[in-house]
Amino acid sequence: MDTSHNLHGALDANGQSVYRLSGLSKLIPRMNPESPFASSSQPGGEVVVPVSALNRAIGTMLERSFPLVWVAGEVSNFTRAASGHWYFSIKDAQAQMRCVMFRGRAQHAEFTPREGDRIEVRALVTMYEPRGELQLNVEAVRRTGQGRLYEAFLKLKAQLEAEGLFAPERKRALPPHPRAIGIVTSLQAAALRDVLTTLQRRAPHIPVIVYPAPVQGAGVSAKLAAMVETANARREVDVLIVCRGGGSIEDLWAFNEEVLARAIAESAVPVVSGVGHETDFTIADFAADVRAPTPTGAAELVSPQRVLLLRDLDHRHATLARGFGRMMERRAQQLDWLARRLVSPAERLARQRMHLHQLSVRLASAGARPVRDARGRFSLLQMRWQRWRPDLVSHHAKVDGFAERLERARQRLHERQSARVATLGARLEVLSPQRTLERGYAALLDAQNGRALRAPSALKPGRRLTVHLAEGSADIALSDVQPRLTEGF
Repeated sequence: MDTSHNLHGALDANGQSVYRLSGLSKLIPRMNPESPFASSSQPGGEVVVPVSALNRAIGTMLERSFPLVWVAGEVSNFTRAASGHWYFSIKDAQAQMRCVMFRGRAQHAEFTPREGDRIEVRALVTMYEPRGELQLNVEAVRRTGQGRLYEAFLKLKAQLEAEGLFAPERKRALPPHPRAIGIVTSLQAAALRDVLTTLQRRAPHIPVIVYPAPVQGAGVSAKLAAMVETANARREVDVLIVCRGGGSIEDLWAFNEEVLARAIAESAVPVVSGVGHETDFTIADFAADVRAPTPTGAAELVSPQRVLLLRDLDHRHATLARGFGRMMERRAQQLDWLARRLVSPAERLARQRMHLHQLSVRLASAGARPVRDARGRFSLLQMRWQRWRPDLVSHHAKVDGFAERLERARQRLHERQSARVATLGARLEVLSPQRTLERGYAALLDAQNGRALRAPSALKPGRRLTVHLAEGSADIALSDVQPRLTEGF
């Protein structure tokens, strides 16, 4: 397929920008003449194509002509389908474009767009062929300006984390029963009303002190940090809430500044951060001792519920009353026991004399008992020794029998070994080379290397040989050699 089609821009008669697609005819596939959807030729030679083929060609050309691009606009008509796909439109003051973000991409998005949000989408221009509608196939979504702000967020987070401001060992536990609660937020913030309503409902007995500071705008971070430092200097509260409602990353950026993070980390009063919604994370959340998902959640974390406290107090009161009653019963019983122990001195002396007599009897019995036990143990050991004492006479007889059997076996083995040695000696005598020489044979050896000569070809005139005979050996020199073949002696 020829991919040389391109998007050409020009101006129409009214001065508006118009775009024309070249190479479209090359993208429309040729149809099988026998197919029911095949293009038909008119008498004038014009080619008619189905709408599906035209839409498919346009979609292919769009995908190849437009690379992935970031598009900014406002969200409208957002819908999350049961399949998990997102369908919405992105618009500005002059135009709008339909968008689709499939479930595989949507499930990795950091947030869910809402109606009216300013966002940026990274998308591919495509055609929805069944309806012939132009749309953006979205691969990623972020809030407007989030790329730059998010990079700054990550950079500051990494810097402060490397300094140890977020270390878990720096975190402090919240007081279970604070005497006073401080709130750092704007007096006009809806989050303040939510926090105060929650505290009034859960712990109306705890006083609340508000340290007002703006939560959005220029120089907000320094003002928030100043209020945190003021709360620490005045020492009026036992725990401090830093909060505001939800918003875009730009709205929450005051809580991502370094000055506020350091003020929270250096605070002597435990700090709870309740900024934005549950999915919003700021630098202040990491620097605080505890992060709450919402401002209302922060109020719930710092305030013990009054109903539960009263219930626990009633339970403890009942437990204390029952314990006091049981203690009085035990003391009365102990008093009765002590009263029964009060006796006259004469009766006490009589009891002690009886006890002394019993001890003397037990002492005499205890002195005689070890002797009886020792004698019994000695008798038992003697009986055991008599039972297990070995019979030396029978053992000596067995040993003598074993000695005789061993001697007979040794003699038989010696006789067998002697006979075997004699047999082997006779066989060795028969195979001895000396006996062969005594039968009239001689052995010829090379005088130089001492090797035996076996073939007549090895005998050369003038060669010195050593001849071994039965009664000695002699050195000889050959003067003449005439080899001949023999079949045997």
